[in-house]
Amino acid sequence: MDLDRPIALVGIMGAGKSAVARILGERMGTLVADLDAMIEAEEGTSVAELFERAGEPYFRRRESELLERALAAGARVLACGGGIVLDPGRRALLRSRCSVVWLEVSAAEAARRVSGGEKRRPLLEGRAPDARLASLLAARAPLYAEVAAIRIPTDGQSPEQVAARVLEAVRQAAGPPKP
Repeated sequence: MDLDRPIALVGIMGAGKSAVARILGERMGTLVADLDAMIEAEEGTSVAELFERAGEPYFRRRESELLERALAAGARVLACGGGIVLDPGRRALLRSRCSVVWLEVSAAEAARRVSGGEKRRPLLEGRAPDARLASLLAARAPLYAEVAAIRIPTDGQSPEQVAARVLEAVRQAAGPPKP
């Protein structure tokens, strides 16, 4: 881990990536890139509507473009979409350029967090959230583990608590300051 590298937050939906990224940006006084929010701003539509209109492959291409653009622009904290790890090229980019932190959340807690929210979740539409999130987590956990040098459990934790744990873990992993 290197404090000079951007912190990239990964995990399934409901892990708290966007909320924790905002807090990290405030605490670090630095530029934050929330990839889903960037896609929505550029496309002029929600992620759910983009999935419906253009499909998941298009969304994943845009996500990849914006990851590269955010890194080139100097973003120091990245809130990545839950599926960013599905592509081997994006996994390699995250590993090589970022200090990657997996915000671990149980499927039940993730379902609780995303249920009743105003945001539509295209990968949950028409499905039981608990079961679908458990399936997504089972499929993606090895990929999150592959890219993340740090794992932070988030169940029962506020975004502020998780952000504090992320900063502490990244600093510890970086080791003592270089002379």
